[in-house]
Amino acid sequence: MRVRCVLCALCVAAVPAVAGCGSDSGSADGIVRSSWGDPPNPLEPANTNDVQGGKVLDMIFRGLKRYDPATGEAKDALADRITTDDQRTYTVTIKKGRRFGNGEKVTAKSFTDAWNYGALLDNKQRNAYFFEYIEGYAKVHPETGRPTARTLSGLKVTGERTFTVRLTQKFSSWPKTLGYNAYAPLPRAFFEDHAAWLKKPVGNGPYQVRSYDKGSVMKLRAWDGYRGPDKARNKGVDLRVYTDSNTAYTDLQAGNLDLVDDVPAQQLKFVRSDLGNRYINQPAGIIQTLTFPMYDKAWSGPARAKLRRGISMAINRAQITDRIFRGTRTPATDWTSPVLRRQGGYQPGLCGDACRYDPERARKLITAAGGLPGGRMTITYNADTGSHKDWVDAVCNSVNTVLRSDRACVGKPVGTFADYRNKMAGKRMTGPFRAGWQMDYPLIQNFLQPLYYTDASSNDGHWSDTGFDRLVNQANAASADGASITAFQDAEKILARQMPAIPLWYQNGSAGYAPRLSDVTLNQFSVPVYHQIRVG
Repeated sequence: MRVRCVLCALCVAAVPAVAGCGSDSGSADGIVRSSWGDPPNPLEPANTNDVQGGKVLDMIFRGLKRYDPATGEAKDALADRITTDDQRTYTVTIKKGRRFGNGEKVTAKSFTDAWNYGALLDNKQRNAYFFEYIEGYAKVHPETGRPTARTLSGLKVTGERTFTVRLTQKFSSWPKTLGYNAYAPLPRAFFEDHAAWLKKPVGNGPYQVRSYDKGSVMKLRAWDGYRGPDKARNKGVDLRVYTDSNTAYTDLQAGNLDLVDDVPAQQLKFVRSDLGNRYINQPAGIIQTLTFPMYDKAWSGPARAKLRRGISMAINRAQITDRIFRGTRTPATDWTSPVLRRQGGYQPGLCGDACRYDPERARKLITAAGGLPGGRMTITYNADTGSHKDWVDAVCNSVNTVLRSDRACVGKPVGTFADYRNKMAGKRMTGPFRAGWQMDYPLIQNFLQPLYYTDASSNDGHWSDTGFDRLVNQANAASADGASITAFQDAEKILARQMPAIPLWYQNGSAGYAPRLSDVTLNQFSVPVYHQIRVG
């Protein structure tokens, strides 16, 4: 999601309160000290589409569904049952006795009020499009002009614990999407004193927010009143802000930090000897891409597809994933992820020749397209997280070798993840840019629609193709999973022809943790399963 950009931010020399991590008196009393990065936006469920904010929402909220940490299967959380006779009208019944951290009951209205808020254009929620298949969305969130309705006509409360949802078309897999945080319920306090709620969010999950010092630490504590089966096994989590992943790793080794969930590339050579079996490396629903700014005439349009394809073929993915990432990445051959094998949708090789390193053909394609715009391209990335400089430099070296030039491609760092996201949102990219994606839920739809559908919330390159949109609509309407997946894969073939984004590699989740922790695992989203962690 959840873009929702994928790769994380992590205690910096620039944040003195965090640099002395070991000084926290609460560090040894059952509190997990974990690396983190400030999210770019306030933590509203329908407005959070970045990984850092998503981690917090996963801890303080529970929705109708929850994705199994091991398999990715959508299982009931607050949903007692979700039924339909026609795959278009759904009846939702929520479980009894669930409450928010302030004591308020979680009711059907807690969901419908939250969804109506998220969908309404006036509220400017980044995840509004998650509600677009509910009837009435076009009136509350029109493409142009002002809303002509304030609530979704497709939502109706029928009892304290029941409501119905009428979709605009059949959508057989719709219930499986409901584990995403945009669908979380909200208490009345969110609406009655919105500003106060944003300062200290109140949810219904296993943790509560105790405090948040932006740029330093967010403190979450286990909530004794939580009645779900996934109660916290620790007393809480301190999410400590780092803007350099190497500093976080050093603090882990020094005993000043308990958990890092992004082992920097520079440390991969030593991590096994440093941490032994306290190092985790496993496949995750993450793909890294280079996306083109299709609002820039220098890069946009089908006529420039030859140039974009040539650049893709100039990237030696196998060499980069081996030398830079040491087995924590796998060269991508499509726009999804191998973790979809369980649910269906992953089709290796769909990218075809465009994702194969071929220096001679790459050079010919780029030359035939008139060369790089202005003779040079930059790759923009955020410099604070994910060891992006290393691989961006390696990609540029690969392109430069193919084009026989030392300066044809150069990296262009942006200081922080928040500034980077703002630059994307403002359409201020002047060349290809890093656009990794961590899935919101394990469906092929989630790797394609949010990123490439016209005007989708995470379509940061602003690419648009009517044929792609038509196939996505067809896939969502299919009554059988097989027909849906086939239509999505046909849409993916359009990506292969036009290359609005270059698939680079699939990413593993990686983490390292301190000896005082046990039961540390990552879910299929590469996020630590915080509630399972034991301390001491």
